[in-house]
Order: sequence, then structure tokens, then C-alpha cells
Amino acid sequence: MRILNICGYSWEIGGPARIIYDHATVQRRLGAEVSILTPLSPGERVYPVPEGVRLITVPRHPLARIFPEFSPQLSEFLRRHDDEFDIIHLHGMFHFGSVFPLTLRTRARRVVTVHGTLEPWALRKGRWKKEFFSSLGQRRLLRRADLVHVNSAEEAEDVRRYLRDRDVPPLLVLGNGMRLSDYERVPPTGTFRQKYGIAPADSVILFLSRLNVKKGLDLLLPAALPLLRQRPNLRLVVAGPDDGYRFFVENFVRENGLEKQVLLPGMLTGDEKLAAFRDADAFVLPSYSEGFSIAALEALTLGVPALLSDRVGFGDQLSQTGAALLCELNVESVRAGLERLLDEPSLAADLRERGTRFVREFADIDVVATRLYRAFEALLPGAESVETFP
Repeated sequence: MRILNICGYSWEIGGPARIIYDHATVQRRLGAEVSILTPLSPGERVYPVPEGVRLITVPRHPLARIFPEFSPQLSEFLRRHDDEFDIIHLHGMFHFGSVFPLTLRTRARRVVTVHGTLEPWALRKGRWKKEFFSSLGQRRLLRRADLVHVNSAEEAEDVRRYLRDRDVPPLLVLGNGMRLSDYERVPPTGTFRQKYGIAPADSVILFLSRLNVKKGLDLLLPAALPLLRQRPNLRLVVAGPDDGYRFFVENFVRENGLEKQVLLPGMLTGDEKLAAFRDADAFVLPSYSEGFSIAALEALTLGVPALLSDRVGFGDQLSQTGAALLCELNVESVRAGLERLLDEPSLAADLRERGTRFVREFADIDVVATRLYRAFEALLPGAESVETFP
């Protein structure tokens, strides 16, 4: 099977790149030829590419500021080479790479992974532009997909609502997963604390994600403020690349005199990221909207008690299994949740155990990626029909 992924494949994009990496690794092991087609801007850092996977880069056009990922070279590549692939896998919505391939007449089967872009909060952000793109053809073209991959039953309903329950393509509900072997060797306890001058007795709350308004930092910062003032030995680590919100975080820290208690180390990768998880007493992500939060799944994998909103992409599973403490999207709920994680050792211990069990049972990437691969196989001529959402 020959698979082409189309997505912004860089460190700056975040979660989707990691998801593509993990799935491509399994797909290669199952015998597929895998390629990644990505627009890039000058200075953008390409995400690591799995062994044996072909990376095709094309330049973003300046008009990508208006129409995300716009690239004439991307369309030219697809016009010339689309029939060389069995599956063209489109990641996300409302960008050129998710629209143009659906306009082609091609033998390839086209799969769209939504990545949370049709969640109500996400649709409200940049609403006029998304409504404009929808009226121009995004809604009509999505109906041409051979399969739409969603992470949850809620996201399936988002797709149905967006398409107005008309001509909805087959929907496959399948969450994302983790390569559990990547988390077997973690830096020694205290590595992150020593580097950043955090005492062993201090309590550490870790936020690790892009610094973007949708991540709920407008809830986390005022929720953490009274706790930080009451607890001189409490530290809040706000880690991640800036995506338009670092300025507001820095202003909040400065205006409230929290420079000694709030740490902004930027984007953490590799062993440094693992060390941050290892040294955290709690992980928090009160996100308004996520396709499927890899950071939240990493926290559970590494046994960090987590406070999450139910919008992280697998909130229904978390609610059923009790693998994380769920908060509502308001300051008081976030504050109360953090206080419980810090003050109730038995709760924290229970969440550690439930979180790691959840990942083993529901989020092993070998199981998840193989199931998606089999769904791709079922789309090919002569195959049986794909398992879909009722």
C-alpha cells in the first residue's frame, strides 16, 4: 500500500506531526510505502522523519496568511503524482492541503482526519473565515472523502453537524495512541528540578502545550494565582512554543509578581520533556478544544496525576475510566481541581495507577495504528467494507 500524508509537518505544528510519525512507523512495519507532503516556511523546523519514510517539502506561498498552507507547488505535485498513491491522508480542515486533494479526480482513496477542527469552540475561532471557506467548497468537498477518521463519538457528531446530516462519508471512530517504548527510559528524578533551580520539596504543576488561547491558559493562570500566593513552595511550569499567547502569560506573571514561582522554559523535547513530566506533581490542560491531546496522553503514560477538561479529545473515555480528574471550563473548577491534586495524596496515587492502565489498554500505538491501517486496506478495490461508526 502506498500512503501519502498531507499536513504541516514541523515542530511548530505540534500534535498532528507526532501522530503522523507514530502511524507512519507502524505502517512501514506493516509493509506500506509512506510519504509525507508538507508546506514549509523559511526557518520552520521539520519534525523528525521515520526511517524509510519519504519527506516531500514545498514552499508556502505568502497568501498562506489568508488561506492556510497555500502552496502552488503542492497542487502541482498532486496533479502529477496523485495516481501513484493508494491512500491520500489529509490532516485537519480549513487549509489548502485539506481542500485541493478533494478536487482531484484520482484513483487514490482519500481519508480525512479531522483533528478537532470541527469542535464548536474551534469553529468559533476565526468563524468568518471558516464560514467563508465552507461556503466556497470545504463542506461540499468533505462529502467526497472516502473515509473520515475521528477520535471520539463526540467528534463524529461534530462532523455530522458540520455536514448538516447530508451525504456524510463513512466515519471511523478511533483515538490516537502512544509508542509506549518511548517512555520506558526516563531521566532520573530531579533532573528537571536541578536544571531550573526547583527544590526537591517544592510542588510542581506542569502545563505543557502550545501557548495558544484555546489551551485554557486564561483559566489556568487566575486559577493558580491564589494557590501560588498561599504556597511559597509551589511552582507552575508553563512549557511550550509560543503560538500567540506567551505575551499575555508574561504580562500576568509580571503584574502579579510571580517571577520566582512561574517558569516559562519554552518548548521542551526529548529527554528534557520527559524529565519535566518525571518531576511534576500534577499535569494540567484545561483546553477549550483539542483533536486529541498528545501531551495529556504523555502525562498519563508517565503516571502524572492530571487535571484535564473533557475537550482533550478523549474526555468520554476519561470519564468512564476515571483516568484523570476532569474540570469544567471556568476558573473556580480549575482551581478546585488543582487544590485536590496537591492536597489529596490518595487521589493522586489513584490517578497515577488509573492513568497508566488507561494508556496500556486503550492507547498502545501498535494496536491503534494497525486498526487504522486495516481501515485503509478495506478502502482498496476488492476489499471488504470498512468498520465505521453507526
